[in-house]
Amino acid sequence: MAKSRDLCRRIDRSDGFATLTLDLFSGSPNPNPCSYSRSAKRVRVSCVSPAAAAAEENRSNPFDSLSEEVLFLILDRLESDPLDKKSFSLVCRSFYAAESRHRRALTPLRSGLLPAALARYPSVSRLDLSLCPSVTDAALASVGGALRSSLRSIDLSRSRGFSYAGIESVAVNCAALVEINLSNATDLSDAAAAAIGRARNLEKLWLARCKMVTDMGIGCIAVGCQKLRLLCLKWCLGISDLGVGLVAVKCKQLRSLDLSFVPITEKCLPAVLQLPHLEDLALVGCLSIDDEGLMSVKQESKSLQVLDMSNCQHVNHAGFSSLLSKTPGLREISLAYYCKVTHSLASSLQKLYNLQSIKLDGCEVTTSGLKTMANSCRSLGELSLSKCSGVTDEGLSFFVTKHKGLVKLDVTCCRNITDLSLASITSSCTSLTNLSMESCILVSREGFRLIGQHCHLLEELDLTDNDLDDEGLRAISGCHNLSVLKIGICLKISDEGLIHVAKGCPNLQELDLYRSVGITDIGVMAIARGCPLLQIINLSYCTEVTDYSLRSLSKCSNLNTLEIRGCQVSSSGLAVVAVGCRKLTKLDIKKCYFVDDAGMLLLARFSQNLRQINLSYCSVTDVGLLALASVSCLQNMTILHSGGLTSNGLAAVLVACGGLTKVKLHSSFKPLIPKPILEHVEARGCLFQWRDKPFQVELEPSEVWKQQSQEMHV
Repeated sequence: MAKSRDLCRRIDRSDGFATLTLDLFSGSPNPNPCSYSRSAKRVRVSCVSPAAAAAEENRSNPFDSLSEEVLFLILDRLESDPLDKKSFSLVCRSFYAAESRHRRALTPLRSGLLPAALARYPSVSRLDLSLCPSVTDAALASVGGALRSSLRSIDLSRSRGFSYAGIESVAVNCAALVEINLSNATDLSDAAAAAIGRARNLEKLWLARCKMVTDMGIGCIAVGCQKLRLLCLKWCLGISDLGVGLVAVKCKQLRSLDLSFVPITEKCLPAVLQLPHLEDLALVGCLSIDDEGLMSVKQESKSLQVLDMSNCQHVNHAGFSSLLSKTPGLREISLAYYCKVTHSLASSLQKLYNLQSIKLDGCEVTTSGLKTMANSCRSLGELSLSKCSGVTDEGLSFFVTKHKGLVKLDVTCCRNITDLSLASITSSCTSLTNLSMESCILVSREGFRLIGQHCHLLEELDLTDNDLDDEGLRAISGCHNLSVLKIGICLKISDEGLIHVAKGCPNLQELDLYRSVGITDIGVMAIARGCPLLQIINLSYCTEVTDYSLRSLSKCSNLNTLEIRGCQVSSSGLAVVAVGCRKLTKLDIKKCYFVDDAGMLLLARFSQNLRQINLSYCSVTDVGLLALASVSCLQNMTILHSGGLTSNGLAAVLVACGGLTKVKLHSSFKPLIPKPILEHVEARGCLFQWRDKPFQVELEPSEVWKQQSQEMHV
């Protein structure tokens, strides 16, 4: 439920019911839901069955005297967990009506639920249908009819099954509509684009991967939706310079334009740069733009602040420098997987006085280029050199000493830097909040201790695949604001170091210990006790982790992602997690050989928010899998080499799980499952991935796995 300062609390009881404690009048900033002081008046409301609620309506109810303003104030303090608001709505008639009028956002799991949901919530302004694998035109017509005056935003980014007719119903009837997300609707054509053009008040439109939309369709949108402020055309392969030019001429209010991987040339850039309010322009992977074309562009854009030209393989420093001279207001630049970063390229940044962020991921960076960049830029706050070759101690040390105000630094896989670089980073950039140093293999364990000694403001730290030890973790535990810590494949850390983290980092929300084999139940239990806000933990292939760890993690009520593949856990431990972690949405139990149907039965009963599960190599049979079919939220399943499953059982589960969007199965099942069933499930919007992986029982020792991984990067 809510934090201590909230007006509403939920207290789970042993009888399966929940109690809401409403603190309406307390002036205390931290009211205690279990105490009853004179300064706070509280009402205890049991979450009862619908039948009992109906009976209560026939009596005189004191809650009916509460004003709508007070009820809305209570609802504002409830968290997003739908069970909390459902409990509230079942109290009495006035609470039910208030909750109906209060809700503004709706995210159904299946379009079949829409008619009842729309009747229940007539004031919805944001409708997210991205979790519905299939949305029909009839469903969209019902949306257009029910939410005529209230709907402002609709998201169909991962849905299928609708056509231009459904889009037209929404666009024509919902006059207040300002946002539509149709990304990944690969079947939509110009007819759908013409329907979108009838939404006259549209301000934000996403059409990523709508590959059948052409210049004609985008022209209809440009003419009809002249209030557009954001337009995403990423991977719209049917659009050319003509279509983009029409957008630039008609949509003068555009602030953000994404043309990534669109087959355009420099011909449309003059019109784009003339947009008076354009702030964000993405040209990622525009392979037809070259140096000559950029140098021919004469127009300036003083409003442009963010430019992404990553993976523009035919642009070198000459063309890029020419473009930069016409965009003096840039604050962020991304040139990932670009040309070689040399002295000449870095010099072109000199007149960008407002530049705050540079991303050069995957580039070849020279020492002279990095030094020139350090001198050219004035007040950088973010630098990303992830997977850049050529980064040396000399260049990086020089850079960080010039930019002591850096708050985000990414040197992932910069394999030539040593303790010298880290010493310069930690002594110069003490204001860092984000530091990524995955696979910096030449940095010693002594070097990593400097992080905790100097960078106390860190919130996110990635030290995956490094020579980190327990003394390093002891130092890092001094970073009390740390919320994300990734220390997977660190073979020298143990429970001792993890105990320090648990004591010093109470705000930790994400912890990655993938293949850190020195971790056992003792360390995990310490984390569970010391980090109550934990939401994500990865313990995959920590082979000493058992059910004791799961029992301790069951106390972390906010846990939503649990990855324990290859751990020595059983159904008993999984059951405890299912009961205690009701917000669990992602579960990976691959190669947990002792998890069987008993675990699935309890998981199905208590983990009703579960959306993704990996059951590969588990001892689950048709019985356990059929139990999971009752989890209405389930969308993604991976099931490889589970010997207890039959084709009939799989077929039954596929039919019963109406919300599935992706299923990964072994190819041996494909000819055994009746083709009409597969076609039926695919028609609902589910994508099948068939794999022919060989059966593997023995886990590779982490030292061998790490050596093989490093050899692949050489």
